[in-house]
Amino acid sequence: MITVHHLEQSRSHRVLWLLEELEAPYELVRYSRNRVTMLAPPELRAIHPLGKSPLLVDDGVVVAESGAILEYLVERHDLPRNFAPANGTDAHLRYRYWMHYAEGSAMPPLLLSLVLSRIRTAPMPFFAKPVARAIADRTLDGFVRPQIKLHFDYVDNELSESLWFAGDTFSAADIQMSFPLEAALVRGDSSRWSNIARWVERIRLRPAYARAVERGGPVEILR
Repeated sequence: MITVHHLEQSRSHRVLWLLEELEAPYELVRYSRNRVTMLAPPELRAIHPLGKSPLLVDDGVVVAESGAILEYLVERHDLPRNFAPANGTDAHLRYRYWMHYAEGSAMPPLLLSLVLSRIRTAPMPFFAKPVARAIADRTLDGFVRPQIKLHFDYVDNELSESLWFAGDTFSAADIQMSFPLEAALVRGDSSRWSNIARWVERIRLRPAYARAVERGGPVEILR
Protein backbone atom coordinates (compact mmCIF):
# COMPACT_ATOMS: atom_id res chain seq x y z
CA MET A 1 0.00 0.00 0.00
CA ILE A 2 1.19 3.50 -0.85
CA THR A 3 1.29 6.05 1.96
CA VAL A 4 1.63 9.78 1.31
CA HIS A 5 2.87 12.01 4.12
CA HIS A 6 1.11 15.23 3.22
CA LEU A 7 1.93 18.67 4.64
CA GLU A 8 -0.48 21.58 4.43
CA GLN A 9 0.59 24.55 2.30
CA SER A 10 3.18 22.47 0.50
CA ARG A 11 3.90 20.94 -2.88
CA SER A 12 2.56 17.50 -1.96
CA HIS A 13 -0.81 18.14 -3.64
CA ARG A 14 0.93 17.11 -6.87
CA VAL A 15 1.55 13.60 -5.51
CA LEU A 16 -2.10 13.18 -4.52
CA TRP A 17 -3.18 14.48 -7.92
CA LEU A 18 -1.06 11.96 -9.84
CA LEU A 19 -2.29 9.12 -7.63
CA GLU A 20 -5.85 10.18 -8.37
CA GLU A 21 -5.08 10.30 -12.10
CA LEU A 22 -3.60 6.79 -11.84
CA GLU A 23 -6.57 5.61 -9.76
CA ALA A 24 -4.03 4.04 -7.41
CA PRO A 25 -5.16 3.37 -3.81
CA TYR A 26 -3.21 5.19 -1.11
CA GLU A 27 -3.31 6.18 2.52
CA LEU A 28 -2.93 9.81 3.53
CA VAL A 29 -1.14 11.01 6.67
CA ARG A 30 -1.67 14.73 7.22
CA TYR A 31 0.64 17.19 8.99
CA SER A 32 0.27 20.84 9.99
CA ARG A 33 2.97 23.49 9.92
CA ASN A 34 4.29 25.17 13.04
CA ARG A 35 2.26 28.39 13.24
CA VAL A 36 5.26 30.48 14.28
CA THR A 37 8.07 29.11 12.08
CA MET A 38 5.84 27.69 9.29
CA LEU A 39 8.17 24.67 9.23
CA ALA A 40 7.11 21.04 8.98
CA PRO A 41 6.66 19.16 12.27
CA PRO A 42 9.58 17.10 13.60
CA GLU A 43 7.59 13.86 13.22
CA LEU A 44 8.49 13.81 9.54
CA ARG A 45 12.15 13.31 10.44
CA ALA A 46 11.27 9.84 11.67
CA ILE A 47 10.48 8.99 8.04
CA HIS A 48 13.21 10.97 6.24
CA PRO A 49 16.19 12.80 7.82
CA LEU A 50 15.30 16.15 6.20
CA GLY A 51 11.83 16.10 7.72
CA LYS A 52 10.15 17.60 4.67
CA SER A 53 7.06 16.80 2.64
CA PRO A 54 5.99 15.29 0.34
CA LEU A 55 7.17 11.84 1.28
CA LEU A 56 5.90 8.64 -0.26
CA VAL A 57 6.28 5.20 1.28
CA ASP A 58 5.58 2.24 -1.00
CA ASP A 59 6.05 -1.23 0.51
CA GLY A 60 8.78 0.11 2.79
CA VAL A 61 10.54 2.17 0.11
CA VAL A 62 10.75 5.87 1.06
CA VAL A 63 10.81 8.34 -1.83
CA ALA A 64 11.40 12.07 -1.29
CA GLU A 65 11.31 15.10 -3.63
CA SER A 66 8.14 15.68 -5.61
CA GLY A 67 9.73 15.21 -9.03
CA ALA A 68 11.36 11.93 -8.00
CA ILE A 69 8.06 10.75 -6.50
CA LEU A 70 6.14 11.52 -9.69
CA GLU A 71 8.73 9.74 -11.83
CA TYR A 72 8.66 6.76 -9.47
CA LEU A 73 4.87 6.52 -9.64
CA VAL A 74 4.81 6.85 -13.42
CA GLU A 75 7.44 4.11 -13.80
CA ARG A 76 5.65 1.71 -11.44
CA HIS A 77 1.97 2.41 -11.92
CA ASP A 78 1.42 4.14 -15.27
CA LEU A 79 1.43 1.31 -17.80
CA PRO A 80 -2.16 1.62 -19.08
CA ARG A 81 -2.47 5.43 -18.91
CA ASN A 82 0.57 6.96 -20.60
CA PHE A 83 1.24 9.94 -18.34
CA ALA A 84 4.78 9.98 -19.76
CA PRO A 85 5.54 10.08 -23.51
CA ALA A 86 7.46 7.20 -25.03
CA ASN A 87 11.23 7.17 -24.60
CA GLY A 88 13.17 8.51 -27.57
CA THR A 89 10.46 10.87 -28.75
CA ASP A 90 10.60 14.66 -28.90
CA ALA A 91 7.65 14.72 -26.52
CA HIS A 92 9.61 12.69 -23.96
CA LEU A 93 12.52 15.12 -24.16
CA ARG A 94 10.14 18.01 -23.47
CA TYR A 95 8.52 15.99 -20.69
CA ARG A 96 11.87 15.35 -19.00
CA TYR A 97 12.88 19.01 -19.34
CA TRP A 98 9.74 20.36 -17.67
CA MET A 99 9.84 17.70 -14.93
CA HIS A 100 13.20 19.14 -13.85
CA TYR A 101 12.61 22.78 -14.78
CA ALA A 102 9.75 23.08 -12.26
CA GLU A 103 11.95 22.83 -9.17
CA GLY A 104 15.35 23.57 -10.68
CA SER A 105 14.52 26.88 -12.41
CA ALA A 106 10.95 28.02 -11.79
CA MET A 107 10.74 27.67 -8.02
CA PRO A 108 13.99 29.36 -6.78
CA PRO A 109 12.99 32.96 -7.67
CA LEU A 110 9.50 32.40 -6.24
CA LEU A 111 11.02 31.09 -3.02
CA LEU A 112 13.40 34.06 -2.83
CA SER A 113 10.44 36.39 -3.30
CA LEU A 114 8.65 34.75 -0.38
CA VAL A 115 11.69 34.87 1.93
CA LEU A 116 12.56 38.49 1.14
CA SER A 117 8.96 39.63 1.50
CA ARG A 118 8.86 38.05 4.94
CA ILE A 119 12.12 39.74 5.91
CA ARG A 120 10.52 43.10 5.11
CA THR A 121 7.75 42.48 7.66
CA ALA A 122 9.62 40.39 10.24
CA PRO A 123 9.82 41.62 13.84
CA MET A 124 13.21 43.22 14.53
CA PRO A 125 14.72 46.16 16.44
CA PHE A 126 13.45 49.47 15.06
CA PHE A 127 16.93 50.61 14.04
CA ALA A 128 17.43 47.46 11.92
CA LYS A 129 14.18 47.71 9.98
CA PRO A 130 15.25 50.35 7.43
CA VAL A 131 18.45 48.45 6.63
CA ALA A 132 16.72 45.08 6.31
CA ARG A 133 13.94 46.50 4.17
CA ALA A 134 16.37 48.37 1.93
CA ILE A 135 18.40 45.20 1.31
CA ALA A 136 15.25 43.17 0.67
CA ASP A 137 13.81 45.78 -1.68
CA ARG A 138 17.04 46.15 -3.68
CA THR A 139 17.29 42.37 -4.06
CA LEU A 140 13.65 42.03 -5.04
CA ASP A 141 13.77 44.86 -7.57
CA GLY A 142 17.25 44.19 -8.91
CA PHE A 143 17.22 40.41 -9.20
CA VAL A 144 14.22 38.44 -7.98
CA ARG A 145 11.34 40.16 -9.79
CA PRO A 146 13.26 40.37 -13.09
CA GLN A 147 13.98 36.63 -12.78
CA ILE A 148 10.32 35.85 -12.12
CA LYS A 149 9.35 37.90 -15.17
CA LEU A 150 12.01 36.22 -17.32
CA HIS A 151 10.97 32.70 -16.38
CA PHE A 152 7.23 33.08 -16.52
CA ASP A 153 7.26 35.14 -19.71
CA TYR A 154 9.18 32.18 -21.16
CA VAL A 155 6.69 29.63 -19.81
CA ASP A 156 3.73 31.69 -20.98
CA ASN A 157 5.19 31.80 -24.48
CA GLU A 158 5.75 28.03 -24.46
CA LEU A 159 2.11 27.50 -23.55
CA SER A 160 1.07 29.64 -26.50
CA GLU A 161 2.39 26.88 -28.77
CA SER A 162 0.86 23.78 -27.14
CA LEU A 163 -1.95 22.88 -24.74
CA TRP A 164 0.30 20.90 -22.39
CA PHE A 165 3.98 20.92 -21.50
CA ALA A 166 4.94 17.78 -23.38
CA GLY A 167 2.80 18.69 -26.40
CA ASP A 168 -0.88 18.09 -27.12
CA THR A 169 -1.30 15.40 -24.46
CA PHE A 170 -1.53 15.85 -20.70
CA SER A 171 1.37 14.26 -18.80
CA ALA A 172 2.97 14.09 -15.37
CA ALA A 173 5.07 17.11 -16.41
CA ASP A 174 1.90 19.20 -16.21
CA ILE A 175 1.33 17.96 -12.68
CA GLN A 176 4.92 18.82 -11.74
CA MET A 177 4.65 22.30 -13.24
CA SER A 178 1.35 23.05 -11.50
CA PHE A 179 2.74 24.34 -8.21
CA PRO A 180 5.17 26.95 -9.61
CA LEU A 181 2.55 28.21 -12.05
CA GLU A 182 -0.16 28.50 -9.43
CA ALA A 183 2.38 30.24 -7.18
CA ALA A 184 3.40 32.58 -10.00
CA LEU A 185 -0.19 33.73 -10.48
CA VAL A 186 -0.35 34.53 -6.75
CA ARG A 187 3.05 36.23 -6.36
CA GLY A 188 3.75 37.71 -9.78
CA ASP A 189 2.11 39.96 -12.35
CA SER A 190 -0.55 37.46 -13.39
CA SER A 191 -2.25 39.88 -15.78
CA ARG A 192 0.55 39.46 -18.32
CA TRP A 193 0.50 35.63 -18.35
CA SER A 194 -2.79 34.81 -20.05
CA ASN A 195 -1.63 31.43 -21.36
CA ILE A 196 -0.54 30.34 -17.90
CA ALA A 197 -3.87 31.50 -16.47
CA ARG A 198 -5.81 29.48 -19.08
CA TRP A 199 -3.59 26.44 -18.42
CA VAL A 200 -4.29 26.69 -14.69
CA GLU A 201 -8.01 26.85 -15.43
CA ARG A 202 -7.68 23.64 -17.50
CA ILE A 203 -5.88 21.67 -14.82
CA ARG A 204 -8.40 22.70 -12.15
CA LEU A 205 -11.17 21.27 -14.31
CA ARG A 206 -9.64 17.78 -14.28
CA PRO A 207 -11.68 15.44 -12.05
CA ALA A 208 -8.51 13.95 -10.51
CA TYR A 209 -7.30 17.43 -9.51
CA ALA A 210 -10.62 18.02 -7.75
CA ARG A 211 -10.45 14.64 -6.01
CA ALA A 212 -6.93 15.45 -4.76
CA VAL A 213 -8.20 18.74 -3.33
CA GLU A 214 -11.11 16.93 -1.68
CA ARG A 215 -8.76 14.37 -0.15
CA GLY A 216 -5.83 16.58 0.84
CA GLY A 217 -7.32 20.06 1.09
CA PRO A 218 -7.05 23.10 -1.21
CA VAL A 219 -3.79 24.18 -2.83
CA GLU A 220 -2.53 26.95 -0.57
CA ILE A 221 0.39 29.13 -1.60
CA LEU A 222 2.47 30.57 1.23
CA ARG A 223 2.58 34.36 1.01
